[in-house]
Amino acid sequence: MSTATLDFEKPIATIQARAADYRAAGDEAGAKHAEGAARRLLAETYARLTPWQKTQVARHPERPHFGDMVKALVEDFTPLAGDRAFGEDYAIIGGLGRLRGQNIPVMVIGHEKGNDTASRVKHNFGMGRPEGYRKAIRLIELASRFNVPVVTLVDTAGAFPGLDAEERGQAEAIARATEACLAASVPIIAAITGEGGSGGAVALAAADRIIMFEHAVYAVISPEGCASILWRTADKANSHAPEAAEAMRVTAADLKKLGVIDTIVTEPLGGAHRDPAAAIASLTMAIAAELMPLLALEPTALRKARRNKFVEMGRLL
Repeated sequence: MSTATLDFEKPIATIQARAADYRAAGDEAGAKHAEGAARRLLAETYARLTPWQKTQVARHPERPHFGDMVKALVEDFTPLAGDRAFGEDYAIIGGLGRLRGQNIPVMVIGHEKGNDTASRVKHNFGMGRPEGYRKAIRLIELASRFNVPVVTLVDTAGAFPGLDAEERGQAEAIARATEACLAASVPIIAAITGEGGSGGAVALAAADRIIMFEHAVYAVISPEGCASILWRTADKANSHAPEAAEAMRVTAADLKKLGVIDTIVTEPLGGAHRDPAAAIASLTMAIAAELMPLLALEPTALRKARRNKFVEMGRLL
């Protein structure tokens, strides 16, 4: 059960609090009536979320992150650290394991945002530095060498924009990671699990199949960043962010229509943060379903189809 309430969820929280009061007073009938009303309102609210509200859900602090997903997604996960050039980056984690229920070896790579203050600082809020993307390149190439399919879990506001990252070649590392994905001789499944932001997300999402959680978002820039550019005043960025989110087509439904993603993974009622276990189970099944047909393809056919997939994006008929 989530303990953090988003602004648009406050009416639901009010009814849930009333249900708790009824139960505390011994009025079980009143509590059940209020709980039913809260559930109906939750379903109605989440059925008509705006792109900006979906952005808030995608950023929810209790949404499952890389570490939560790996525990359920793979068995015998063994992390592999370092880029063999500079050091370790805790914002991007990767390692080997076996896809649960399928006994298929996989290389899993993804962004880790952290779950509390200490872990968020350690993982830099999921914003990777060059060494993180170079580690991803190393692991993708390792997977290709040993014929192990790759699964990436994308959840980042974007690559880290700090001076140290720029000094170490952030843009080049992102470009090389994208190139490594496109050149891989093994199947790659990318899952947009929360916030897919900018090149920091694309670097791990140039895949054969891209799947996306129902309430995740994916875009070249955040709605706030887009608003600050279009309206040119930082103080108005947040007020125009909902408008920008609408225009940017950041939702899974919009991106499916545009051909940017392949599959939408349904979330539990009220978002993945309300029932992480159910959300991760759905994601695991979706990954397995997308991966199995790709395992039969030859490397040349995989690379050709992957390249064509991205070349065709945005083509006007």
